[in-house]
Amino acid sequence: MTIAGPFGTSTQPTTKRVGVALDIDGTLVDSTYHHTICWLQAFQQHDVATSAARVHSHIGMGGDQLVEAIAGPAVERDRGDDIRSAHDALFAVLLPTIQPLDGARRLLEAFDTSGQRVVLCSSASAWETEHYIDLLGARDVLHGWTTSDDVERTKPHGDLVRVARERLDTPHAIMVGDSPWDVRAAAAAGTPAIGVDTGGFGADALRAAGARLVVPSLDDLLDRVNCEPFIRWRGGLDRTAARPGRGDH
Repeated sequence: MTIAGPFGTSTQPTTKRVGVALDIDGTLVDSTYHHTICWLQAFQQHDVATSAARVHSHIGMGGDQLVEAIAGPAVERDRGDDIRSAHDALFAVLLPTIQPLDGARRLLEAFDTSGQRVVLCSSASAWETEHYIDLLGARDVLHGWTTSDDVERTKPHGDLVRVARERLDTPHAIMVGDSPWDVRAAAAAGTPAIGVDTGGFGADALRAAGARLVVPSLDDLLDRVNCEPFIRWRGGLDRTAARPGRGDH
């Protein structure tokens, strides 16, 4: 039997499951626009002119990367730490209002039931990540998680994805995230990525960043838990060809 999909074509399936590095913000929890508003207000507090649209386009980067990417190296040098502190204080107020995205818990449970190893791959701080894990009730279904404390450089650098892969301890892994920066971080770590269009970036932006598959929601991944790409077909994840699949958009 020949099996074709966005991760290649195979004639013989295996039952080897692929480890999953799974983003949190904007992918499992509906926090993208909370971060957008808090970063915008943090820049405004420190007299840095920018727009909500520009800030949103950089959400998914870690805070250590975002300030310079939006406002330039001089602002990063002179006010970067203060802007990050302002964002964190503003975001702490909104954190209790953030809710899981529809399908988040169902997807985590499906991975757990299928025997899939999942490591949350986040640029967030340790306290924020721990809050989300408890919000999702996910401690019993995860193999581990990363935070910004684990690396010197967060997304879009590949360091966090490399740490997640080490913690997955599987020969093959895939990144799942909502932002182009997740996809680029995965590419920097030599890891294929699935984009989930839940953060407001759009399918075209995720594909342009290099996502091999883009789905509109977490529930669209549920249908795939027991097939490609989460079960590795012979040669499947080593191919670069992208083909339209069920739920791709």
